[in-house]
Amino acid sequence: MSLLAGIVLAGIGGELFLRGVLSGARWLRIPSAVAAATLGAFATSSPEVFVSTIAALKGNPEIGLGDATGSNVVNIALILALALLIKPMQSARSAIKLDFLTALGATAAVGVLSIDGIVSRLDGLLLISAFLAWMTLHIRAALAHRATAAAPEDIGKLRSILESAAGLLLLILAGMLVVSGATTVATAFGVPAFLIGVTLVAIGTSMPELATTLIALWRGHDDVGVATLLGSNVFNALFIIGLTALIAPITVTGAGLWIALGAATLAVLLTWPGPSGKLGRARGVVLILIYATSMSMLAVFAGAH
Repeated sequence: MSLLAGIVLAGIGGELFLRGVLSGARWLRIPSAVAAATLGAFATSSPEVFVSTIAALKGNPEIGLGDATGSNVVNIALILALALLIKPMQSARSAIKLDFLTALGATAAVGVLSIDGIVSRLDGLLLISAFLAWMTLHIRAALAHRATAAAPEDIGKLRSILESAAGLLLLILAGMLVVSGATTVATAFGVPAFLIGVTLVAIGTSMPELATTLIALWRGHDDVGVATLLGSNVFNALFIIGLTALIAPITVTGAGLWIALGAATLAVLLTWPGPSGKLGRARGVVLILIYATSMSMLAVFAGAH
């Protein structure tokens, strides 16, 4: 029951926080693509932040690792796939190039740092440093845009702040409930904590990304949807796994991490649009197959030690 309540609160809190942050981005005069990949990704990944942090503080950092890597698979192989099956999307290569390359590099970095069987505090620091470098590049782009952008209209700063604060509080509570429920399920059924994190918890904490992507698609802002998902993947791999490792070193066992990283890499590669910028339904079908295959493999192999 606590797991279900936590997932619901994560979705509500993430949506409130996203609205507040993006409203703030307008009066800060930040480009929509930059806002989506940074502020939007932070907002939609907030459930993962709290789930992973609380899990690490409770001595279960593997749940955080599973949630972050599982969410990266869900973001592209499931959420983007569903969006593409509903409607083909247009995505300019220039708008997503930085986030596309960083998402691939971040996934590879997590894999390299996990080869020795542990993501140490030093590894966590390296991941956080890479995240800050990525953010710096986006901040430079935002400042360049701000210098030439018109002054924003009055969009309700107080409401923006209140929505952000309310969303943040709900996300904190959601994180506590999700970790508690996931740990209970894992213990009751003898399921490894990583497997619970990479499947059930990952889907629950990715609900804000799902809502954001579908809303962006409906409103015709395809680049915003793609940038949010790629930015969220970067945030999960670099910041969340890095922060989790800083709190409590993460032991890597079994095949689960490698299956998730492989699926995430294949999925990210499929976000690169063709020369025309089109992402068609065929990619959506392939992404769904990647998701289904990876989840099946996780169910079979994730518990192997």
